[in-house]
Amino acid sequence: MTKTHAALAASLALGLVAGAAHAADQSQVPMEKCYGVSLAGKNDCKAGAGTTCAGTSKVDYQGNAWKLVKAGTCTSIKTPKGAGSLTPKA
Repeated sequence: MTKTHAALAASLALGLVAGAAHAADQSQVPMEKCYGVSLAGKNDCKAGAGTTCAGTSKVDYQGNAWKLVKAGTCTSIKTPKGAGSLTPKA
């Protein structure tokens, strides 16, 4: 029974280490602000007048609300209101 517990503990430890390594790799990916691509309440930060920060956009694809996306992908994101933008939309 002790060997089983030790094996389980080792498996969990390896899984945590692998997960932490993967998370560290993800944090190294360059990101950029992409305006007009977030859904209502899903923006990453300030969405213009009357809002404060994350989760405060009022409508889907709000032009002055941004979401962090992988660098170089913003303008290729298509929405019903057009492509994402690196600057706020009117």
